[in-house]
Amino acid sequence: MILFVKHIDIEGPETLKEFFEEKGFETRTVGLHDGDVLPEDVSNMEAIVSLGGPMNVYDEEQYPFLKDEHVFLKKVVAEEIPFIGLCLGSQLLAKACGAKVRRSPEKEIGFYSIWLTQEGKKDSLFDGLADLWDVFQWHEDMSDLLSGAELLASSQGCPHQAFKIGPVAYGLQFHIEVTEPTICKWAEAYFSPEDNFRQQQKRVMIEEYQRREKIFCNMADTIYNNFLKIIHDRRNKNASV
Repeated sequence: MILFVKHIDIEGPETLKEFFEEKGFETRTVGLHDGDVLPEDVSNMEAIVSLGGPMNVYDEEQYPFLKDEHVFLKKVVAEEIPFIGLCLGSQLLAKACGAKVRRSPEKEIGFYSIWLTQEGKKDSLFDGLADLWDVFQWHEDMSDLLSGAELLASSQGCPHQAFKIGPVAYGLQFHIEVTEPTICKWAEAYFSPEDNFRQQQKRVMIEEYQRREKIFCNMADTIYNNFLKIIHDRRNKNASV
């Protein structure tokens, strides 16, 4: 089973869920914002994905489920369940492992270029990708890099774009799961209709997505297939023990 952890209604697994279901996996989405409870036993989970959200990782009084997820992610890392955290999910992973989360040098909304570090070029999650590529961003925070973690990707405005903790836990500050309707929903939720600058930004993001869609989706599929191989390799390793 692939478990998706959701923090707000409009930020779901999107194309990532579609990919795994097309591959024949059973999936389950836990909506923490709706009062769903995280499973205590993760032994039957083949992979776990923690999604995005507008809250800060330290907003635990306002969002008590963040405390539960903090404990949950510690367990996921300890048991070496293949994991990807997207945006907020990556920050929650870092926090669960002892790193601080702070303001990014720049707030990024829209398409930005990132580049792979030397470690990123060697990591199996990014097999088949160029050293420099464009991703979709919507964040103002960034995780510090935990001692022992591997920095896999950076950008000009946010130096910690992707990292790896342990053998199979990945944090991606950017989004690879989004679709055009997703971007529209986020802009409607987070941009004031009276803010002309933001409304123009919304139009530009949609136009850019339409122009980049094929390349963007191919990039996402490459990462999804690489993560699938990591899942299979982990399964085979556990079966041989």
